[in-house]
Amino acid sequence: MRILIVEDEVSLSNALKKILEQRGYLADAVYDGESAVEYACSMEYAVIVLDVMLPKLDGFEVVCTLRKRNISTPVLMLTARTTTTDKVSGLNYGADDYMTKPFEPDELIARVAALSRRKGDVIIDKLSFGDLLLNLNSAVLSCGGESVQLSRKEFDVLKTFFYNPTMTISTDTLIINVWGIDSDAVDNNVEVYISFIRKKLKYLKSNVSIKKMPRIGYRLEVNQC
Repeated sequence: MRILIVEDEVSLSNALKKILEQRGYLADAVYDGESAVEYACSMEYAVIVLDVMLPKLDGFEVVCTLRKRNISTPVLMLTARTTTTDKVSGLNYGADDYMTKPFEPDELIARVAALSRRKGDVIIDKLSFGDLLLNLNSAVLSCGGESVQLSRKEFDVLKTFFYNPTMTISTDTLIINVWGIDSDAVDNNVEVYISFIRKKLKYLKSNVSIKKMPRIGYRLEVNQC
């Protein structure tokens, strides 16, 4: 189960990440509101732990933007603000729960667990696009009666496209999602893995292709016969 941490205080962000990972969660961390929206729209998270006071977009703006984009991921807002007005504002913008700092780690874990259960009873383990079926548990890509095993990075690249089937995904977004925000990966790393995936699409005889949009990024397309 993957959690998104949005906290601009790096030491606190690292502490939250450690707490969650010690309890068996996977955790990604970003440090501003714009990155929070980009991550939340590009990947599937069980819960978003969201600070209110953030650069670029504050927490209220982040959760409002996500709800307008029909991103229903449960949001736990964190803040040093203790007034009822602030709490009500967060909930009215679309947050699901609210915690004030400082807090006890056990309470944080309990609230994250409760929100992850609240998300829904349907567990999605497959995604489809065109004639392709991507198994999220096994990282197997299928087309008709054929299938191929994807490597970890091939899977992460293709999953980003499948979660955003109508969008052009920038190279920067792919680097962040696949290699991480602090990685040394460059455009060529993305191009290499796009090439690997294209070879597998050709092997599967799929009608789906990955089109490069110069100076913008990449997108999935279904080729018409």
